[in-house]
Amino acid sequence: MPDYDISGQRLFLDAPLMAGAAVEASPAQVNYLLNVLRLEDGASILVFNGRDGEWRARLRREAKKRLSLVPEETLRDQTPRPDLHWLFAPLKSARLDYMVQKAVEMGAGLIQPVMTQHCQAPRFNTERAQANAVEAAEQCGVLAVPECRDILRLDKVLAGWDEARTLLFCDERAGAASPLETLAPLAGKPLALLIGPEGGFSRDERETLLALPFVTPISLGPRILRADTAAVAALAVIQAAAGDWRSESSG
Repeated sequence: MPDYDISGQRLFLDAPLMAGAAVEASPAQVNYLLNVLRLEDGASILVFNGRDGEWRARLRREAKKRLSLVPEETLRDQTPRPDLHWLFAPLKSARLDYMVQKAVEMGAGLIQPVMTQHCQAPRFNTERAQANAVEAAEQCGVLAVPECRDILRLDKVLAGWDEARTLLFCDERAGAASPLETLAPLAGKPLALLIGPEGGFSRDERETLLALPFVTPISLGPRILRADTAAVAALAVIQAAAGDWRSESSG
C-alpha cells in the first residue's frame, strides 16, 4: 500500500458515504471518538464502509452524547474484496480473535468456520468475528472488509464446493515438499485455505480431503505448528507464491 498514511484514525461506518451526507455515530463510536481519542468538534477522521471507498470526514457535535460524521472528500476508491477464502476449525475465543484479525491483515476475503471431528470450539460467534474483522480493517488500511459466515460441518462445506476453486489443505503428513513449488502453478487462480483443529483432522476427514479432485495438500515445513500460527504462516506463503503479494511485486 504505497504512499498511504496508516497513522490516521479510521472508522468503519455501516452506511452509504457521499459528500455532505452526515452519518450519525453509534454510542460506542461516540465514546471512542470523544472519550478515548478526545477529538474535538470539527476534527478530521478517515471513514469507510467497504462499498464507497475511503473518505475524509469531519466530526460534527450534535449534542453531549450525539455526534455525526460528515464525509467531505474521497481519498481512495473502493477496492474489491480479496478472492482468497479462509476455512478453519474454531479455537477458543482469545486465539480465535487473533486468527480472524490476522486473516484480515493477510488478505482473506471470506472467513468460513468449519466443524471438524476434533474441533475445540463447536460454537462460533459470527457477530464477534465480524467485529474483529472490522477492527482489523480499521487499523490496517483495509477497504474491503471480509465476510464472516456461520459455522458449517466440514462435510457440508465440501459437498457444496465450487470445484473451480482449489482448496489448499494444510496437511502435517504431506511430507517436506516445498509449498512454494506446489503453489506456483496455482498463481492467479481462485484459492481457499483450510486449517484444521489443534488435534488435527481425523483419519476419515484426511482420506476424504485427499480423494477430492479440487483439494491440494501443502506442507508447512518440518515443525508442527499451532493452528493460529499455521494460519498466519500458510496465508503468508500463499500470498507470496500465488496471491496478491506476487501480483503486486510483478506489476
